[in-house]
Amino acid sequence: MIVRQFISWIRTAPAGERAEATRALARAWLISDLTEEDRTAAEGALLMLLDDPSPLVRQAMAEVFARSVEAPAAIVQALSLDQPSIALPVLEYSPLLIDADLVDIVATGASDIQCAIARRINLPPSVSAAIAEVGSAAAALELIENAHAELAPFSWDRIVERHGHLAAIREALLVLEGLPAATRAALVAKLTDTLAQFVVARNWLSADRAGRLANDARERSAVNIAACSRGKDMQGLVQHLRATGQLTAGLILRALLSGNLELFESSLAELADLPLARVTALLHDRGGASVQALLIRAGFPESTFGAFRVALEVSHETGYVDTLGGAASLRRRMVERVLTHCATDRQAAEPLLIVLRRFATESAREEARTFCDELVADEAFVPPARDLIAA
Repeated sequence: MIVRQFISWIRTAPAGERAEATRALARAWLISDLTEEDRTAAEGALLMLLDDPSPLVRQAMAEVFARSVEAPAAIVQALSLDQPSIALPVLEYSPLLIDADLVDIVATGASDIQCAIARRINLPPSVSAAIAEVGSAAAALELIENAHAELAPFSWDRIVERHGHLAAIREALLVLEGLPAATRAALVAKLTDTLAQFVVARNWLSADRAGRLANDARERSAVNIAACSRGKDMQGLVQHLRATGQLTAGLILRALLSGNLELFESSLAELADLPLARVTALLHDRGGASVQALLIRAGFPESTFGAFRVALEVSHETGYVDTLGGAASLRRRMVERVLTHCATDRQAAEPLLIVLRRFATESAREEARTFCDELVADEAFVPPARDLIAA
């Protein structure tokens, strides 16, 4: 009876009063002990109000039903497809929307719609993948910052591919602790390409010079990232480097000369299509024939064999325990030994010597920077001379 009177009254009531009455009816549906007859009538009235010309009425329903698991599913579905001011709370909070609904809405919705979905708690990988594939940059940023969203590795890569040139996206991704190493490498590539294009556009550097600097930066970053990667994360990084054409002899030599044996071995295993354990065993063969056969199978040019052989010999002599800078910085002693050998090796090509000379300069500068930093740090603990005299 009450619902019948409500339906009769609402036909002529002002929009604001209709909205408040709709809000009250929606709350009554959720929390009141309605009879079965009144409950059926109330649902019919709420369904009718979906056609109300005033968005205030539908917005009142959306605000009440958005977070409820007891809300009428048909009404929630209709509200999720309404105009953004009505649909947003339902899309962000409603537990009644299934994954397929959300994926479809992401594919057809505007940026604010996608952002609301990206903020959902316990967002499943399928919906996250849809946002990564077609979502706006704003939606991708919301997704990255949503600690409750589940993303597959390919979704991270797709976000980087589509929006990695944007500083806000890069910054949000790089602060994540669990970001795959391959994704970090892709972010670095985006950043270096962006910077290279910028300096070339400004006529600060030639295109060739900027390209070389960008390539050097990518290689250093790949070794730095690899120094913090293990197991499957390392394997994913190596596969990414190969797929993007970055797994070159120069990068692998840098890894060895930086003391990163895991990156070196994983790279050879990837290029030679051999199990990692088999590659490790071959590299520890002091005879040299196994190493050369492995390098040939990996597709390295013959001119690099001597450099790799000498670098491995030095690593066997000195090891990598307590070396400066972890497994990320070039080892000056190793670089100089390899450069000295290649300078007298007739098989060493000039491009290899150029690379090794750059490595030598870089390692010397890095060692000098570290030495100066240590001096400054030690100075902080040494009392001034006047304090010693006074004592």
